Amino acid sequence: MGNAPATVLGTAEALRRSLRRAAKLKGRQPQEGALAEVRSLIGPVPAGGHRRDLLIEYLHRVNDRWHGLHERHLVALAREMNIPMAEVMEVASFYHHFDLLPDDRPGAELTVRVCDGLSCELAGARALLERLPQIVGRAVRVIAAPCIGRCEQAPAALVGQVAVGQATPELLAQAVAGEQQRPAGERGRAAMPSGFVGYRAYREQGGYATAAAVVNCEDDADRVLRAMEASGLRGLGGAGFPAGRKWRIVGEQPAPRYLAVNIDEGEPGTFKDRFYLERDPHRFLEGMLIAAQVAGTEAVFIYLRDEYHACRALLEAELAALQADPPCPLPRIELRRGAGAYICGEESAMIESIEGKRGEPRLRPPYVAQVGLFGRPTLEHNFETLFWVRDILERGPEWFAGAGRNGRQGLRSFSVSGRVAQPGVKLAPAGITLRQLIDEYCGGMAPGHQLYGYLPGGASGGILPARLADLPLDFDTLQPHGCFIGSAAIIVLGQHDRARDAALNMMRFFAHESCGQCTPCRVGTSKAALLMEAPQWDNGTLTDLNQVMADASICGLGQAAPNPVRCVQDYFPHEI
Repeated sequence: MGNAPATVLGTAEALRRSLRRAAKLKGRQPQEGALAEVRSLIGPVPAGGHRRDLLIEYLHRVNDRWHGLHERHLVALAREMNIPMAEVMEVASFYHHFDLLPDDRPGAELTVRVCDGLSCELAGARALLERLPQIVGRAVRVIAAPCIGRCEQAPAALVGQVAVGQATPELLAQAVAGEQQRPAGERGRAAMPSGFVGYRAYREQGGYATAAAVVNCEDDADRVLRAMEASGLRGLGGAGFPAGRKWRIVGEQPAPRYLAVNIDEGEPGTFKDRFYLERDPHRFLEGMLIAAQVAGTEAVFIYLRDEYHACRALLEAELAALQADPPCPLPRIELRRGAGAYICGEESAMIESIEGKRGEPRLRPPYVAQVGLFGRPTLEHNFETLFWVRDILERGPEWFAGAGRNGRQGLRSFSVSGRVAQPGVKLAPAGITLRQLIDEYCGGMAPGHQLYGYLPGGASGGILPARLADLPLDFDTLQPHGCFIGSAAIIVLGQHDRARDAALNMMRFFAHESCGQCTPCRVGTSKAALLMEAPQWDNGTLTDLNQVMADASICGLGQAAPNPVRCVQDYFPHEI
């Protein structure tokens, strides 16, 4: 009993020490200055806290303001959003357009991204990359970037957020000087393209009458579904799933349901969505409203790639005009900004990104139509698929279905680039052949070039030789030849080009854009690119790699990456 007071005192002192240790917060604590800077960009904490799914939007605001993501701002953002710093870091480090910087290093005031996609490489992008740093000076960061969606203007580059087509060192130097002279708030602005149809003009031409009739139940939703199914319209982002059937499937799922629109358009050689968005955005928006109503979705999320800055400004303005004077009741519409990740073109990776996470594809099943955005049934569509909805309903499904050739049905918007006289978006009948497309729509081959080969479906779709230029271009027609049409991105090669170089360009692209989630894709694409640099290919090892990537990769990136390699082995063996 005599030792009891000492024991109690010792226990009390130990408790005080423990409390003092607990009071010292672990980890890096936010600086008051950094907190103030972050709050000025994202606003005060609302009741209930900041929405977790807005993390990428907030990262963009910080990255735009400070030309990078400094550690002090990431710590402050984590505190403001009440999420772990590790979670903020893992998202920020995933996307190419976020620059992670230590606090003592300022971000580059201006960055020039020179596209090194195949079409731009054919047009001299490599020489442009070599010369440009000497012309613009050390204050401007010059880097190579994967396809920026302007293949018809090759070589193309982004000066900050301003797109420059048919770029030369002199033209880019002028653009750099122009951006440096602009106030920060005015950088990245671009003029509207010729032929642009804004909200008022679209309404005056009868726009939104069909959407209003559907939303106000003046037009029967089942009739709309039957028309969509009769038209034969399939998903035009690459997968080709019948649009009407997708609407039915999602509409049968329990509410609440969402609509997610994919305008990431990162497939090398593809630029059709940008082309239509720059000229007629409300035709797409009307189709979007009709789909949302028929499938019974209560909110719409539009995911637009970060490289399309001018399109984002345009879409923000036109959405504001629509919401200020709506033709009918509108669902909640949110425009989300990508951050430079090709993998987010995959539907489940896009949904992860909209939720503010790393854009890593999900394992399926369940499919996004059942468990998609925020765990709810989700109707996912490509931009162009929705672009044709109004015309199909007003002109009749037979208008669309009756446009094909060679036994095929429908229209296709071909993004054509490479060695043709007139590259661009060519609206042509489904089933047209490559030879017909070049002769009838592209003004023939470019001077001095003869057809040697072509990529029918961008980076993923394989490579075919000139002797197979009379195959119908459509869904399901190219698979017997080891290829597919995908998003109908046609890149044409001439006799001075090599298919092996095109395949290597594509494999390097896949290695750069692999999300890294699965080993076959992450390691396989990098290893294949190294093997493909050899003068003579190790076909045995490449064949093994191809098989593992195709069989064991989680998503279409790794599964389709072997296609260009296999096509070179099959159709151009003399090159390797």
